[in-house]
Amino acid sequence: MKGHYFHQDLYIARLIFEANPQKHLDIGSRTDGFIAHVAAYRNIELVDIRPIKSLVKNISITCANLMELPAGMVNYCDSISSLHAIEHFGLGRYGDPIDYFGYLKALQNIAKIVKTGGTFYFSVPIGPQRIEFNAHRVFSIKYLLDVLSENFSIKAFSYVNDEGDFFENVELTEKNILSNLGCTYGCGIFTCIKK
Repeated sequence: MKGHYFHQDLYIARLIFEANPQKHLDIGSRTDGFIAHVAAYRNIELVDIRPIKSLVKNISITCANLMELPAGMVNYCDSISSLHAIEHFGLGRYGDPIDYFGYLKALQNIAKIVKTGGTFYFSVPIGPQRIEFNAHRVFSIKYLLDVLSENFSIKAFSYVNDEGDFFENVELTEKNILSNLGCTYGCGIFTCIKK
């Protein structure tokens, strides 16, 4: 039992269960993993650029492009997640418009959606910073910390390494940050608190 999705989906679903937020919103995460795990025990709302239909109990879906703030979403929830999704924003792979800064626009909008003091569960590929053609971005940990620091404080960091093994609550020392924990294509999992 290895891999980014397997570990991140179970881990974040557990954290949401333990936190029991009033309202949880997800942005573009995997429906047959994370969304399904959370829907087993609570309501979850999903915003996705893909037109997804659901008749599944506890799942409601809104089709929207999060590079633009959906109407009525400011201070909308106290808990929000985006797992292995932001790295695709603006690259056009899922029908979204091409926008080099699409991921930054999405992160800015997430900061507007979650209430002050609310929790943002966030995962993306980590390693040497790059864009892989017709696939996704990979981010360095240092860059992510710089980007997130504008609106969020980091409560916890976990990751899945290149071999697919999970490491929970890892200290972000300077060495770990600069080395991307030895990952070329790992998965960084951040638990953030909105400032």
